[in-house]
Order: sequence, then structure tokens, then C-alpha cells
Amino acid sequence: MQTQKPQKIDLNGDYPCPCRRRGRLTPIALTDAFGCNRCQQIFVVQDSGHTIEQLSTNYPYKRAWRWNGHQWMVVNPSLGKGYVPLTLLITFALVFLLLLTTLSAPVGSQVAFRVVAALVLSVMLVSMLWLACRR
Repeated sequence: MQTQKPQKIDLNGDYPCPCRRRGRLTPIALTDAFGCNRCQQIFVVQDSGHTIEQLSTNYPYKRAWRWNGHQWMVVNPSLGKGYVPLTLLITFALVFLLLLTTLSAPVGSQVAFRVVAALVLSVMLVSMLWLACRR
């Protein structure tokens, strides 16, 4: 049975990469950091040796992991998930408003243009949401 209790990270040890790219973390000399031989990321040891944190990241928050002796466990895995419902709500509200203003517009030759513009903007919003949630 695997233990879920976090263990202290051995600064001279060799660990699997938490990015799931089959790489290995090896210690960087004279530092409290590890480097991955596959994804070329650098991970700094934090929290008194119990947590590693990804040094170079494109995320709005830092990604961190704890070692339980067998695998890496994500620290605060639900932090990014709180933005998804809010983003979905805003996206659907904007799509609804675009369609509402398009349908309430006066009848004429510009109605087709407004419908196409509303659909293009809706597709752009949905694709932006998909790109943001993809990573």
C-alpha cells in the first residue's frame, strides 16, 4: 500500500519528472534545485525540503508538487479549476448578449451581417476558452 504522506526530498536523489514526460530529475550542483533531462525544466526545492516548485512557468500561478515516496502529488490542484466556471459563465453571457442584440436589430440588409459577426465573435470566444483551458 502506498503512503500518501509527503516525504522530504533528498537533494542528492534521482526522481521522475512531475510533468509526465518520462524525464528524470537530477540534482543541480551547489543549489537546492533539480533539472529534468527531458523537458529541460528547473524545479526548486521549497517548504523545508518537502515541495518542489517549477521555476520557469507560463502559468499565472506557480505549479508545485510533493513527493510521497512513489509519485508526485500536485499541491493545490483545484486552484486553476476555479476559473473555469467563471470563464464559462462570462463566455455564455457574452454569446447570449451578442445573439440578443443581433435578433433585436431592425430588419434590413444588415441583419445577415450582424448574425455572421455574432457567430464569428462567439466562435472566437469559445476558441479562446478552449485554448486557455487546454494547458
